[in-house]
Amino acid sequence: MRYSERELLSLARQPAEKAAEILMRVPKKGSVLKKRLVKLVVNFLFYFRTDEAEPIGALLLEHCKITKEEENVFSISFIEEPDRKYSFECDTEEQCQEWIEALRRASYEFMRRSLIFYRNEIQKMTGKDPLEQYGISEEARFQLGTRKL
Repeated sequence: MRYSERELLSLARQPAEKAAEILMRVPKKGSVLKKRLVKLVVNFLFYFRTDEAEPIGALLLEHCKITKEEENVFSISFIEEPDRKYSFECDTEEQCQEWIEALRRASYEFMRRSLIFYRNEIQKMTGKDPLEQYGISEEARFQLGTRKL
């Protein structure tokens, strides 16, 4: 995926689906937990120093694994680089679970699978493809096939 720094900054300024100040550790050797403003926008997780307006980093939430580590702690690692793990410590177990669910729902792949599932369900109930009215056929991008999801 290609994107410019300007595009990322513009996206980081958009309203967040979820945002909070939580403790975060980046995958650098000797890294410690630091309080960061973490902001979920579409399928990017931006993180900021708590006193700054521009993000210091962003994680594209694709091909990643969100794991519950211990009480109030979850991590994000990437399929291609499993050793590159970002850790997050929340104030409460409830907040931790909310973040995990929001992050899992944020990926393009999750949205794609949901679209296919609901498209199939609507078609079973009505006998019509709900996307046909938008000029999206069965052969198009979101196929109705029997692929394993």
